[in-house]
Amino acid sequence: MFEQTFKNIDDVLWKEAGCASELDYAEQTSWLLFLKYLEDLEPAREMEAQLEGARYQPLLEDKFRWTHWAAPKNAEGAFDHDNALTGDDLVDFVNRELFPYLQRFKQPDADPNTIEYKIGEIFSEIRPKFNSGYLLRDALELVDALEFKSQQQKHELSDLYETRIKNMGNAGRNGGEYYTPRALIRAMVKVTNPEIGETIYDGACGSAGFLCEAYDYLRPQVQSPKQLDFLQRRTFTGREKKSLAYILGVMNMILHGIEAPNIIHTNTLAINVDDIQPKDQHDIVLANPPFGGKERKEVQQNFPIKTGETAFLFLQHFIKSLKPGGRAAVVIKNTFLSNSDNASRSLRRRLLEDCQLTAILDCPAKTFLGAGVKTVVLFFEKGAPSKNIWYYQLDPGRSLGKTNPLNDDDLAEFIALEKTKADSERSWTIRAADLDPETCDLSVKNPNAPEADPIRDPADILDEIAALERETAEALTEIRALL
Repeated sequence: MFEQTFKNIDDVLWKEAGCASELDYAEQTSWLLFLKYLEDLEPAREMEAQLEGARYQPLLEDKFRWTHWAAPKNAEGAFDHDNALTGDDLVDFVNRELFPYLQRFKQPDADPNTIEYKIGEIFSEIRPKFNSGYLLRDALELVDALEFKSQQQKHELSDLYETRIKNMGNAGRNGGEYYTPRALIRAMVKVTNPEIGETIYDGACGSAGFLCEAYDYLRPQVQSPKQLDFLQRRTFTGREKKSLAYILGVMNMILHGIEAPNIIHTNTLAINVDDIQPKDQHDIVLANPPFGGKERKEVQQNFPIKTGETAFLFLQHFIKSLKPGGRAAVVIKNTFLSNSDNASRSLRRRLLEDCQLTAILDCPAKTFLGAGVKTVVLFFEKGAPSKNIWYYQLDPGRSLGKTNPLNDDDLAEFIALEKTKADSERSWTIRAADLDPETCDLSVKNPNAPEADPIRDPADILDEIAALERETAEALTEIRALL
């Protein structure tokens, strides 16, 4: 039922001139879902207040509650068409009254970890794009059929929302910006193996895929109300710079069962790494930071190794954000392993000296749909220099694509072998002491692989050229903007 409802909502958005892309679809669906979620949250909050003997104050004033303006009901509980706003009246109410009211929830002195603050922040960052009040009315009636009252309903809706984010990532220029393949995330979570009581951080959280998958991994471990409270309120921290990704992340975590996600809307790289204190550090970092971007000179001053490459800045931030003994799994472009520029060499040396680089997962081309650039996953633990580095060269035995993406079975052998760091046709170990001390080159060179056919698939070559051209064009655009 929910899946068909989502398809029907898409049909409505497709007719709306203000919505021109999958990104618009995801954005507009998100604020509608969020307001319906708030309405379905009210009974649980009221019951909680009654149990504590407190007077209950609804989140929203009556005029702005879902059941008043979006889906009014008559005495029989049926939809009240006579009192439902529609047409220009509905658009005017949303644009001129509803959104300004919700934006006021973001007060400078408010607790950012409350659902009230999240309301204000979300509606300060998003804009309604419905020009037709009749199409908006159709969308509202469809969303009203969705319910968030049970865990099963939330789980089904979260799956559908994940699919929406995936489609948006596939349709956009930078698919990896919004959607990291969930099979890869699950493998990264399993290898880092978080436990209840540990804190998990993603400073480039996008749509919060890493935090959501980590929550799903930890939820079955909960054995007491105290543990559940820690999981809900203190385990996860995310930061995200871009408005749409921030909104998607908050909504995604809500659908996974976290009422007030601790996702902060900010530029993580604006934080000086010298200002990160022990209280700011975490047990686990899971992330796929954006690469190919260029940061301004003043931002680069926040880091000991100065570079415009955003992924390199994020890696420095993540190392500093780990507690001693903390562990991390971070996706990065494979050229990081071998680039000869000073920043790359210095960063590799810093990683090897400050952390035990335990494993490098070499991912195949097209792991990230829509991006032909090759990536690796770095697994490391903070607090001791690297000794032995285990490599695994992932080969699903097929060309990846939208119709046959990376799946859990593809990563099963990697997860199994990683526990013992065993050698195989696809895996091997090197000693950090054997690395060239000048370059610290970590290139993937499998000594156990059979002789490979030197002829590359032309389609792969074209994909990689196209991806590099996109990166170059985006970098030039950012440089022009700075001039």
